[in-house]
This record gives sequence, C-alpha cells and structure tokens, in this order.
Amino acid sequence: MSDLSVVPLGTLVALGGGDDDALLALLSDMLPTPDAPLEIVTVASPNASRTASAYEKAFRELGCRNAHHLTINEHYRADAPATLRRLRRASLVFFSGGDQERITDFLQHTEFLTILRERYQQDAAFIVAGTSAGAAALPDIMLVAGYGWRALRKGGIQTKPGLGLLPRVLIDQHFVERGRFGRLAHALLTHSMCLGLGLSEETGVIIRGGQEAEVFGDGIVMVVDGHQLTGSNLGRIGRGEPVSGQNLRVHLLVAGQRLNLETRELISAEGQTFQEEADVR
Repeated sequence: MSDLSVVPLGTLVALGGGDDDALLALLSDMLPTPDAPLEIVTVASPNASRTASAYEKAFRELGCRNAHHLTINEHYRADAPATLRRLRRASLVFFSGGDQERITDFLQHTEFLTILRERYQQDAAFIVAGTSAGAAALPDIMLVAGYGWRALRKGGIQTKPGLGLLPRVLIDQHFVERGRFGRLAHALLTHSMCLGLGLSEETGVIIRGGQEAEVFGDGIVMVVDGHQLTGSNLGRIGRGEPVSGQNLRVHLLVAGQRLNLETRELISAEGQTFQEEADVR
C-alpha cells in the first residue's frame, strides 16, 4: 500500500479507455529520448501478444525506438530475473486494458511490484501509465464489478486491492459511456476517505508528485469526493437493498483543468486554488 507520508517523485498517467492514440502521443513526448526503454505490459488483455504487437508498432511509429512487450502471464513470472532487470531500466511502464484483476493477480506480493513502487516513489524520470483496466489498477483500491441499477444496491459492487501507487483514490474507466456514476458513488460510501475519478473514454489525468492531477483529452473527468459524506445507510441495510448517502461533492473537469488530490481543491492557471482566489476577491 502507498505510504501517505512520502511524496512520490514519479508520474502517473491514466486514460479512461477507448481510442488511445492521443495517450500514446502524449507518452512518447514525455520520454526523455527516443531510445528511452518503454515496457508494455498486456497481462490484462485476453489477446496479450496481439495487443502488445499493436502497441509496439504504434509507439515505434511515434519515434519510440525502444518499445518492447514485457511478457507476464501463467508461463512467464513477473519475478523472472530478466523481467526485473528490464523493469529497473525502464523509463516508462505501460499497462494495457482488459481485466484489471489479472494485473493484480500476477503482480501482488511480487518483487516486480515492490520495484515498481520504489521507482515511482524515488525516480523523478519514471512514468507509469495505464489505459482502461490499466488505469483502474493504479490506486490502492480498484473497482472490479458493478453494473447498472444493481450498482446502487448493497452488494452490487466489488472492490479489491490495486497496485498501491495512488492512495485514497478510486479510478473508474469508460465512465460516461458505460453509465458508471452509480458504482463509483456506491464505492465511495464504502471508502469515504477516497476521491473518485471517473474517466471518460479518450480522456485521462496526468498525476505529478502524487498530488496534482491535470486533465487531458476530449471528454470529461468526473470527480466525486466522499470526504464530507453523511447519512450512509450501508451499515443498516441488507444485501440487495438500495444504498443512500448525502453530501457527495461532484466536479466536472475538462482538458487543462487541475485538481489537488490531497486538498481536493481545483487549481487555477496561476497555481492558486479556487478557494484562495475567492478569498482574494
């Protein structure tokens, strides 16, 4: 799990899924040189080799000459010595979409994950990125189930431990397109200290220093804050009954807008929070 007392030096990039051409272009621009090692992890994908080949081709067309598939699956352990050597050298580790539970199933309690976390904490040049399932797996806690109206009944969602790179945050993907507000709101009744980030497709966040999230892409990021939640009925109702809670705070953010994940405040172009601007006025 993340250490809240340590400010990470690395950068996280999360996309809500869909067409990821803009994300790949953004990541290629973030790399220090065209030869910087870029490792593609497709363990979440049902067609891992085909997915990896497509990403390798796309990154190389963008000028990333050192983009390679880092194979992790039932036959290739995450802790294989060659895999760990490549992880230690990588400038960027990119997690594809698919089933986020496969990411954590193969990485939890491994030396691979220990090294990934250490590099994210200690290396200012290190980038971890993910799209869709790869984005959802980045925080301490990840949403893995919850559909439609059932997501607003007790037992209608499921969360599990994620990769532990982002504390007190929940990321949900394909958020607007698949109508996932209900399941994110329900998850925040259970994990009220978390901040929920609902990422639309072709839309995401760049998180620098573990605190400042900047939106990029063509859609919206819905921020759902449960810090001041009141009236949750989860402890009083039975499985299948509708959930209730009040004072969830919601923001709709678009490209270029920034949010401080620690204070939950929006940040203006001048670097002030909007509350600070209001105090000045």
